[in-house]
Amino acid sequence: MQASVGDRLVIHGKTVESPDRSGEVLEVHGTDGAPPYLVRFDDGHETLVYPGTDTVIRHADA
Repeated sequence: MQASVGDRLVIHGKTVESPDRSGEVLEVHGTDGAPPYLVRFDDGHETLVYPGTDTVIRHADA
């Protein structure tokens, strides 16, 4: 998985009741776009994310 600053991370809910979470990649801490990523979620919460298989990256338009 590779991301760049400005890309969007979407973490799909694990159950029917759990909504998807999405946020903007603020920093990339791995080499060559690899995780972990500092992400600001839409609710304003910022955290370091090690994405799992339930995560999709939506690349920002170049």
